[in-house]
Amino acid sequence: MKIMDHLAPKQIDNIKKQVKKPKLKEWEIKELMGTNRDTYKRVNGAVRRR
Repeated sequence: MKIMDHLAPKQIDNIKKQVKKPKLKEWEIKELMGTNRDTYKRVNGAVRRR
């Protein structure tokens, strides 16, 4: 059994209000996706940054 099964409905509502998911900003999402990374390409055996 979970702890939530033993609580009153009011207590459950209070807990759900207190627990909030952090909202990520647009630049944080892009950084996680890797859109701002450098791209590399092999040219004549050397690795060059594009």
